[in-house]
Amino acid sequence: MQAPESLSARLLSWYDRFARAMPWRVPPQDRAAGIRPDPYRVWLSEVMLQQTTVAAVKDYFHRFTARWPTVNDLAAAEDAQVMGEWAGLGYYARARNLLRCARAVASDHGGRFPATRDALLALPGIGPYTASAIAAIAFDEPATVVDGNVERVIARLHLVETPLPAAKPELTALAARLTPTSRPGDYAQAIMDLGATICTPRSPACGICPWSDACRARARGVQAELPRKTPKPDKPIRRGTLWLGHGDGAILLERRPEKGLLGGMLGFPGDGWDGQGGPAPAVADWQDIGEVRHTFTHFHLILSVRVARLDGPPDRGEMIPHHQFRPADLPTVMRKAWDLARGQLSG
Repeated sequence: MQAPESLSARLLSWYDRFARAMPWRVPPQDRAAGIRPDPYRVWLSEVMLQQTTVAAVKDYFHRFTARWPTVNDLAAAEDAQVMGEWAGLGYYARARNLLRCARAVASDHGGRFPATRDALLALPGIGPYTASAIAAIAFDEPATVVDGNVERVIARLHLVETPLPAAKPELTALAARLTPTSRPGDYAQAIMDLGATICTPRSPACGICPWSDACRARARGVQAELPRKTPKPDKPIRRGTLWLGHGDGAILLERRPEKGLLGGMLGFPGDGWDGQGGPAPAVADWQDIGEVRHTFTHFHLILSVRVARLDGPPDRGEMIPHHQFRPADLPTVMRKAWDLARGQLSG
């Protein structure tokens, strides 16, 4: 294996030529000229990118930063506004933690993000990976950043055949040896770019990889097989019901509890799938119009959708006038139910 300093230098040279353009990134040439990344934009992008692709995040990032240009602006936002803009990105606990963190930065740190990994870890909703990424990219601390792309690169470079997730500590230790003290922010982004564009899960482009001659998996001819992963158990299936009530130009909605799935989001009253809810929200002639399916991290969901006109006040939820209701503010599973039923909810 070549010296870590040599490998890091080669990767940085590759990054200077081929860095991906991203709305939250300061290109290497601009960083060399003294332009520093905005920690707020780095933090926001890293939270959005968890469990999500770059392509899916870009439009959300543009909307968030246009509406809330600074962390203080975001801290002052109403919860419902932020949750509405987040709708569709999934993993809604991230949006709740986003607000908690923004408000902690605004109230406890004068609107400035702490500049070290350890101090960042003390903020709400920031775990080891995110703290390392912000510390490295925004503040050039030589923190080791390890995401799925980095795990794949390191597993192939060092021929680590232990399956994930058991291999994580070994991969993190190996990645730490390569993290340079010079330009650690650019290096963190370079190795993630390498995994995303060259050392891809299938058919890695080894012929144009800056580390190809040092890659032990390539020398063995097993690069496409790594990293190995322990098979995941099949996801269970949950079933439940959603009731979509309407009448006099209004739609029945309820705010979900702050804790739990889709916490704090607007949705249709439901039951039978998440430990929340209860019986039908009103006595009415409920008609079953079909079902919607959605997959969460740990289970598949099948929901029966029932529709009725309500002639009196509901027992649960609130009748929201059509002009105050934005389907885009609903979480994805609720939007699926809306799309199925909206032709029958005009009254």
